Amino acid sequence: MSTNIISLVIVLGILIFVHELGHFIVAKILGVGVEKFSLGFGPRIFGKKIGMTDYRISAIPLGGYVKMVGESPDSELDESLAPLSFSHKGLVARSLIVLAGPVFNLLLSVVIFFAFFQISGLPKMKPEVGSVQEGMPAQEAGVRAGDHVVAVEGQPVAQWEEMAAFIKDSGGRPLRLDLLRDGTVISVSVTPKQVSSQNVFGERVDKYVIGITASGAFTVERLNPIEAVVQGTLQTWQIAELTILSVAKILTGTLSAKTIGGPILIAQLAGEQAKAGITNLIFFIALLSVNLGILNLLPIPVLDGGHLLFFLIEAVSRRPLNLKMREVAQQIGIFVLILLMIYVFYNDISRILFN
Repeated sequence: MSTNIISLVIVLGILIFVHELGHFIVAKILGVGVEKFSLGFGPRIFGKKIGMTDYRISAIPLGGYVKMVGESPDSELDESLAPLSFSHKGLVARSLIVLAGPVFNLLLSVVIFFAFFQISGLPKMKPEVGSVQEGMPAQEAGVRAGDHVVAVEGQPVAQWEEMAAFIKDSGGRPLRLDLLRDGTVISVSVTPKQVSSQNVFGERVDKYVIGITASGAFTVERLNPIEAVVQGTLQTWQIAELTILSVAKILTGTLSAKTIGGPILIAQLAGEQAKAGITNLIFFIALLSVNLGILNLLPIPVLDGGHLLFFLIEAVSRRPLNLKMREVAQQIGIFVLILLMIYVFYNDISRILFN
């Protein structure tokens, strides 16, 4: 339990710090004064004031915030502070400051993956057969465990994913596989079979397979810094894409909302990753950082996406959203988030009690 709690504090601390740091840095660059930089909500536990900014740790470690000068359009403001006021800045500047938090979360993921690929290289699964299923096309064609697929339809393949793509896109037509076996290349013809299976969302999908599993053997490709950045960005994009798709499927009812987890689940998973090793925990941070960045862009008032929605309305209407409407929207947003928090805690507790 202590490992879970410590891991949760570390994970949330890093994610919140990076998110708020994004708001803070861009605000300072664009000339906006920052009154408070807080990790956590609620009462101040300790901190230090440097210049006009109070850097603090607060009691409730489930978030954080950056309090900027003139952040609220209706707040009373000394005229001398007007140049530092958030609400006195242009629409583009305000949008950049709000967008910076989620962007920094995505950048954290890119940096983590870049560091891994730069230090350890890019792992690629070999197109090597680990096992052959009985009664499936590969067995009928004479494929054996230990065979190394060197080409499909005459096209060289260097990794498992390349070979799997040929099979997936075959449409059920026969494929010629060139196999390296005992130092000799042999060719076999195999006709992929369409089967029904579940995807990562638990949906039933039809796909073409030949009935083999990978041996799990990997090669490592060394990357230069530019290639590592590209791969880190690609990995982050794939996680972001999966997150967006998951949210869309939850909203449409395709994916059960019971899959949503809260702090308790994060603590459990963080503890498990910490026990598995520091590398696993760092990858877990990268995954959650992408999730946090994407979810913060949802158009819900009080989230960054809600503020960006207000700015979009302002850009279209050429005037700020009515203050009363903003207040009502913020109250609705807070209510929605409270309901969501209650629900995720219920999900977390149900997992503990019934699993």
